[in-house]
Amino acid sequence: MFPGTSLAQWLTLHGLVTVVAVLLYALTSHVMQQRRHPAAAIAWMLFIVLMPYVALPAFLAFGSRKQPRPRPAAPSAPAAPPGVDDWATETLVALGQPAPAAYRALCIHADGAAARAALFETLDAASATIDLCTFLVGRDAFGDAVLERLCARARAGVRVRLLVDGLGHWMGGRPRLRRLAEAGGEWALFVSPLRSPLKGRSNLRDHRKLLVADAGTDAARLWCGGRNLAAEYFEGRPGRAPWRDLSLDLRGPLVQQAAALFEADWAFARQQPAPAAADAATPPAASGAQLVASGPDQVDDTLHALLVTAAYRARRRLVLVTPYFVPEPALLMALCLAARRGVGVELLLPARSNHRLSDGARSRALRTLAQAGGRVWLAPGMLHAKLAVVDDTLALAGSANLDSRSLFLNYELMLAFHDRDDVRRFADWYATERAPARPYAVRPAGLLRDVAEGMLLWLGFQL
Repeated sequence: MFPGTSLAQWLTLHGLVTVVAVLLYALTSHVMQQRRHPAAAIAWMLFIVLMPYVALPAFLAFGSRKQPRPRPAAPSAPAAPPGVDDWATETLVALGQPAPAAYRALCIHADGAAARAALFETLDAASATIDLCTFLVGRDAFGDAVLERLCARARAGVRVRLLVDGLGHWMGGRPRLRRLAEAGGEWALFVSPLRSPLKGRSNLRDHRKLLVADAGTDAARLWCGGRNLAAEYFEGRPGRAPWRDLSLDLRGPLVQQAAALFEADWAFARQQPAPAAADAATPPAASGAQLVASGPDQVDDTLHALLVTAAYRARRRLVLVTPYFVPEPALLMALCLAARRGVGVELLLPARSNHRLSDGARSRALRTLAQAGGRVWLAPGMLHAKLAVVDDTLALAGSANLDSRSLFLNYELMLAFHDRDDVRRFADWYATERAPARPYAVRPAGLLRDVAEGMLLWLGFQL
């Protein structure tokens, strides 16, 4: 109680604060169109009712899930050939994503050394612009090498822009980014954790990884995937093997879609007006690839909706690769139903990831999927790749994990490939990574473990 107040007065004041907090939660969610999973809504309500003095500031700082925006007009997709079920393209276009665009020279990096060579080649060959977005830059030899190349290109007259997530900057050891500005380049933090907590976006992180060089020219090139710019993602650290990951590079009109996405993220990070839509969109291609942006800047939960649709539309095979597997119930149910009706559902993830909390929270979902007939494989070492392959019609590769943070809170980027030959190349990559993995063995959970898993899932949804 506050000094000088009676118990009745304190209870009245406490009740008033609680009512105001609940009303603020309801009004804010309605006005900002913050659609939440029922479990998350219940968690927030219980938190506010039980601890309003703590929950209300937490909600104002971390409760935002979507940035309010009008639904954009859906782009037109090229007509599929007669007899072809182009559900993936139609779904993405209906969710406001760009129509497929042509690309060429797709290179799927075999390992960290190949990814590093492609990254450095893209940086060194840029002659006009370099736009680089990443969750973190490591304060290590690899991060320093990237920054030195960026500075060298800036001093050579190339327009260089570097966008790093605000929290990721701290997690990477706070490398000295000012050197880029001193060399003539530009850099920005995407929502610094030390700024603007009351704008309700501090919990929304930019997890996209993309490098666009010479956008708008014939030499335009895109490098992207799941790798952050630190040693463990490419060459490893002393005494430690590099993480297994998936990245790629390509050329062609598809690069322009990535360039437009970077422009929007850059404007948001610099608190500038959103760039106007380009007058001339990339020409649609009957067999190409699409940029799949997911996060608070999208009206829908794009990637989650696509994955659920894929589980229901798959006919023969559905392959998933992720370091963290904590799906929400609708996606898990869709995967289990696919397995029960005979689809070969396979999941590859590390036997032990770099996040112990995630490893503890995944057990219930792994048991459920395995009991439904899905095949779960545990890879040795740390596997950080993100991939989905559906039949021979769709391959998704990029930055999004299969957990609620990636699917509902983070800004994420995936590329959807529809060309059957390239889908097969991603399937071959999966087969190589799965070869040394061991099958997951289902172990029944005892009472204490079951309760602990439930608490992790309940609390972890907001984290």
